[in-house]
Amino acid sequence: MATTHDHPTTALPPPSPNRRRHVVPGRVGLVVTGSMAAGLVGAAAIVVGPAAGAREHVITGSLLLSFAAGWALLALLSRRTPHPQRWAAVPAATMAVTGLGVLALAPSGNTNGWIWPPAAAGLVAWIVVQSRRHLHSRSRPVVIYPVCAALALSAVGGAYETVREATDHTRDAAPGRLVDVGDHRLHIDCAGSGRPTVVLEPGLGEPSTAMAWIARGVAHTSRVCVYDRAGRGWSDSASTPQDGAAVATDLHTLLDRAGEPGPYVLAGHSAGGLYVLNFARLYPDQTAGVVLLDSMHPDQYERIPAWPAFYETFRRASAVLPTLARLGIGRVTAQLAHDDLPQPELDQQRALASTPRHYRSLRDEFSELRTAMRQAAQLTSLGDRPLVIVTAQKGAQDGWAAAQDDLATLSTNVEHRELPDATHGMVVEDERTAAVATDAIADAVEAVRSGHCLAGAASSSCGDRG
Repeated sequence: MATTHDHPTTALPPPSPNRRRHVVPGRVGLVVTGSMAAGLVGAAAIVVGPAAGAREHVITGSLLLSFAAGWALLALLSRRTPHPQRWAAVPAATMAVTGLGVLALAPSGNTNGWIWPPAAAGLVAWIVVQSRRHLHSRSRPVVIYPVCAALALSAVGGAYETVREATDHTRDAAPGRLVDVGDHRLHIDCAGSGRPTVVLEPGLGEPSTAMAWIARGVAHTSRVCVYDRAGRGWSDSASTPQDGAAVATDLHTLLDRAGEPGPYVLAGHSAGGLYVLNFARLYPDQTAGVVLLDSMHPDQYERIPAWPAFYETFRRASAVLPTLARLGIGRVTAQLAHDDLPQPELDQQRALASTPRHYRSLRDEFSELRTAMRQAAQLTSLGDRPLVIVTAQKGAQDGWAAAQDDLATLSTNVEHRELPDATHGMVVEDERTAAVATDAIADAVEAVRSGHCLAGAASSSCGDRG
């Protein structure tokens, strides 16, 4: 008879709660990395591709949809692994719905700035908690956490920008007045006395505060007005981006309704020179003289070899800036610029140039810049009206000097002043260099008053106006 011996079974100890959780290598980590990379690459491709140069709501909405696609890929593709990440459908749906809403509603104000930053912070918390529960892969600290950090910083920056815009009363303290010119109002600030009135046109993307040194100097000898183009400074935004003719028409209406009679001496810096030329083309009887302060040339795209590449690059970059400004980035960059302006204009400039609204106006202006150039090129002559050209030579691009010489052919009564130690920005921002620009304007004003030729013009060529 067989005897059966019972052997005691050794029980396995329960897993320790402090035991390190198993790290799953391979497939799920690749899915996480690939999905997040696809969203990021897709966003970059949209900005430089089909949405290049588009308006803010198109850029923002498209970026959100691209990021949503990355999270959706994570939710879908991870189902093919032993560790599906179903929670990724939540950020995917959230970003998709938000992106579609932005595309459909095209918000331009910042009222939603009180809503989306805390919502984004909540989404970050959701992602962190769910990934800790379900994603046991090195891709969590290496990929998911950096993505969460970027989203959290965006939320903090968006909240900061919203609070600063709500508490910054710079826009409530316009130094001049707002005048209705149709479907929007423009800000104009005039000082001094004496005819003819000088009208100052700031450069590309610049508010009226950029002309502070020159406006102060000219006010000692003549009436001077500086204004903000639509969407800039204290002016209202226009319903659509404006080309050179629209800007000139706005200015003409503004001066008329503000009670500032012409004819005028118009002085424009950089792109402001294009608007001055367009004004002179459309309103020759209201143009007594012109001063071009290191002005762009109407044929800039063709004459400056490096300019087409700059234009195409900045056209794309300027479209992304309003979106970035909503994250508070404009507040940082504005503090690094315009250090040479006087007070209080320096603080005003920094505050005005920090907002998404400012960058929307810059994008809109740049989108119509080539049209403004083509329109300015239609002006072929100022006759014998006084024309003073001021050219900054330091750091000038190849072809710039020749383009400035060509501008000098617009009038038979012309003087060209070259500044070898001045850069493009110094013409208006540096006090000593701006004084040279002020003198150029004063000389143009005196030539109009006296009817004499400019000092640098040959009397035979300008018709000996005296």
